[in-house]
Amino acid sequence: MEAFIAFLIEGTTLTVAGFATLCGVSFFGSFIAASLGLGGGVLVLATMTLFLPPTVLIPIHAVVQIGSNGFRAFLLRRDIFYSVIPAFAVGTLVGSFIGGKTLVALEIWVLQAILGIFVLYATWAPKFKSSNPGPAKFFGCGVFGGFVTMFVGGTGPLVAPLVNAACKERQQVVSTHAVLMTFQHSFKIIIFGILGFAFGPYIPLLVGLIGFGVCGTLVGKQVLDRLPERAFRIGLQTILTLLALRLLYTAAMTYFG
Repeated sequence: MEAFIAFLIEGTTLTVAGFATLCGVSFFGSFIAASLGLGGGVLVLATMTLFLPPTVLIPIHAVVQIGSNGFRAFLLRRDIFYSVIPAFAVGTLVGSFIGGKTLVALEIWVLQAILGIFVLYATWAPKFKSSNPGPAKFFGCGVFGGFVTMFVGGTGPLVAPLVNAACKERQQVVSTHAVLMTFQHSFKIIIFGILGFAFGPYIPLLVGLIGFGVCGTLVGKQVLDRLPERAFRIGLQTILTLLALRLLYTAAMTYFG
């Protein structure tokens, strides 16, 4: 048993308690994302900051999110709004490449502030919510999101308002957001791989987090299927607002020291 536990955390800075905590949070985060569309990825990222060094945080989080979002997209594949995927994917590829090549980047707090302001505007502005965004806006969102995600990590709140405005039903919102984020995190992983990041020591952790995430997604989908449409939209709007305010608060704390 001791040998197995040692294998799970070998080559990392994790303790057994940290490993177990992250797996539990992965389950809960995937449950939230599957039932309300987003929020789980940011929860997982925030928890990871307590256990993992900054140099591995974003690439490890990206792999976990590929597993969570990819499985959620697979479960709801019939509901995906496919027409916006090509533009977003191309935009994300461009943005991720620029972010990976950027040597002198904006301060993190600036990116967080811009992201927080946009999410608040896109969530509450009536004109935006009724604009029915098309490929051009999703391309722009992909470029900006692909760039920012190389530094900030979780950009689900940036994409969600566009998906919420473009989709008519809650299953379509959740599935489309999931597949778009899968593309974004996949491109990010490719860039980190090219830059030389070594995922090997974290494979046991990734297997555990993805496995618990799959279980959380299965439970969350059951909630989504039973949730009234209006309750879903209110819940999504509430989560987006809280995440935006958290981004602005974090940016302010970083700026003012």
